[in-house]
Amino acid sequence: MQLQSPQILVGFFLAIAGTALFSLKSIFIKLAYAQGLDTDSVLMLRMAISLPIYLAIMIWLARYQPLERTVLKNRFVSILLLGFMGYFLSSWLDLKGLEYITAQLERLTLFTYPIITAILGALFFKTPLTRKVILSFIITYSGLWVVFAEELKVFGEETIWGTLFVFLAAVSFAIYVSFGKQAITAIGSLWFTSLAMTVSSVFVLVYYFTFFDFSALVITQEAWLWLVLLAIFSTVIPSFMIAEAIHRIGPAQTGIIGTLGPIMTIFLAIWILHEPFTIYHAIGMILVTLGVTLLTFKKSEAKTL
Repeated sequence: MQLQSPQILVGFFLAIAGTALFSLKSIFIKLAYAQGLDTDSVLMLRMAISLPIYLAIMIWLARYQPLERTVLKNRFVSILLLGFMGYFLSSWLDLKGLEYITAQLERLTLFTYPIITAILGALFFKTPLTRKVILSFIITYSGLWVVFAEELKVFGEETIWGTLFVFLAAVSFAIYVSFGKQAITAIGSLWFTSLAMTVSSVFVLVYYFTFFDFSALVITQEAWLWLVLLAIFSTVIPSFMIAEAIHRIGPAQTGIIGTLGPIMTIFLAIWILHEPFTIYHAIGMILVTLGVTLLTFKKSEAKTL
């Protein structure tokens, strides 16, 4: 126990810190939008800043934790597809949604991806769709509807489009999670994260330079600050923190800690972005968090049997 306790404590610390840093993502994006940037430019610059870091990590991994070529060859196509779904398409849809809705509604909508993952498991992997999953679905989306209906009254039609974009982002990320398990098991979380993020970065850069004029992009000094913070502190660092937390304390415990994410984002959105917070936001936050936590505890129970 003396040997295990420090590892468990470090795992919990990494999970909490990673969740907190991920919670800042929506805030940094909104602040970058306030400097005149849009979805495509923020996504491109975020990945352009992140890419050299992931490449450096892969060089280090190749030296100290080399990956067999046959393993990489067998998983290369799946990594390409998963990188596209999980970090390019999902990120683009999420950022696009943030152009229309508050960071609070965005975070709660994206946070429902474990429910979608459970449904995909039932559809494609014959995972039982238990009563607890169904109850979790009802509670979670009831809470999301409360917040959506409130913001629809205030912000109008844009709320529909923004929520739809972020919901599709959650679906895309759920596909990434559902189909990425085998690849992560085969090559390890560090290799998989680095490869998937590198692939995604290449997709983003090719997409941007094909359809947009980089020379017309105007970036203020303050925008650079938010972009660097977004790329390093809300992308690279937490992605490895969460991966290592899962390794140390398991996905169930990491998932439970992850339920703090929306609460952190909502607090930051009120404090930094001065977004409105009503009783409806409070009810929605409680219901969404309760629903996803219920699903997470279900997974935890299954692993202990």
